[in-house]
Amino acid sequence: MQQRSAIVIGAGIVGLAMARSLGERGYAVTVFERNEKAVGASIRNFGMIWPVGQPNGYLYDRALRSRSIWKTICSEAGLWSDEVGSLHLAYSDLEYTVMQEFEAANKGIRPIAAITAEAALQKSEAVNPAGLKGALWSADEMIVEARVAIEKIPAYLAEKYRTKFYFNTAVNAIEYPAVFSGKQSWSADEIYICSGADFETLYPEVFAENNFTKCKLQMMRIEAQQNNWRIGPSLCGGLSLIHYKAFEAAGSLSLLREHYHSSMPDYIKWGIHVMVSQNGGGELTVGDSHEYGLVHDPFDRQFINKLVVDYLKQFAVFKNWNITQSWNGIYPKKTDGKTDFVYSPEDGVTIVNGMGGAGMTLSFGFAEEIMNMH
Repeated sequence: MQQRSAIVIGAGIVGLAMARSLGERGYAVTVFERNEKAVGASIRNFGMIWPVGQPNGYLYDRALRSRSIWKTICSEAGLWSDEVGSLHLAYSDLEYTVMQEFEAANKGIRPIAAITAEAALQKSEAVNPAGLKGALWSADEMIVEARVAIEKIPAYLAEKYRTKFYFNTAVNAIEYPAVFSGKQSWSADEIYICSGADFETLYPEVFAENNFTKCKLQMMRIEAQQNNWRIGPSLCGGLSLIHYKAFEAAGSLSLLREHYHSSMPDYIKWGIHVMVSQNGGGELTVGDSHEYGLVHDPFDRQFINKLVVDYLKQFAVFKNWNITQSWNGIYPKKTDGKTDFVYSPEDGVTIVNGMGGAGMTLSFGFAEEIMNMH
């Protein structure tokens, strides 16, 4: 039986996930990336694999499957990872009530607990004790160094599955079974478009007709903490409770949302919720904001970064706060609330998109589901 072939366009997290799942099933896979390495949203994030944010059911299961695959890849490819878990920190009774309700709704489903302030302080030296009411502990979360992992995984796939990579090769047209980069062309049995917001270039009508917009986020990095000091779990403030769909299982969430809308209007306007993760070198990644629209200016708004840091200081204490980098990332997002977009614009061609900012958490599991439906 002749080996089936596949072309994957895009070497960000979604493209790498599809390439891995295809390789697992014996395909001869060729990946095309327009830049010399992926530099889009896949490297401009916290490096968080974040099951706690995904609602129960297929999305939570997908997140756990992705985490399992991440663990295998990090082990086999020699990439740093850290299964640190997470703490959502409560500084009001209402925030803590939401956390307790979330715990009750997930009994026996997730490794979570609404814990006391004292227990939270035991889990992390970076938690601000002033006014702390309690916290939600989750054991599921894991951190990778996204900018390193996304750059190194291609070599791992090439060695394990003989995946071919063409970098600095922008695919500008598709006529199944061929893809074109200028005058050059390549053919395959199946073509997968995993190029984030770039898929608009290849199929502008599909992008326009399927409820897509683009989200711009702003993030920062704080320099390595002295003496190898670690924050332990990734930390979040209460605003994260209204950002992730998982917490809609808590009955009091609507009251908390109303409270934030009236008391923190600037944070709501700019889609700000604040989280911090720590990489292997001790640096802290901090963010983020969410602006929506089809076109974003390239300039970061300093007042947004200030809002992020001001809120971060309400729940975190670090050894130093020196910001070494700031950046923005842009990813496609469905405006109809859906998280998956698998669409065939022509026979043999599949667009895989729409993870809505959770690509690190969902992509490996999503790719497995797509191939299992094959």
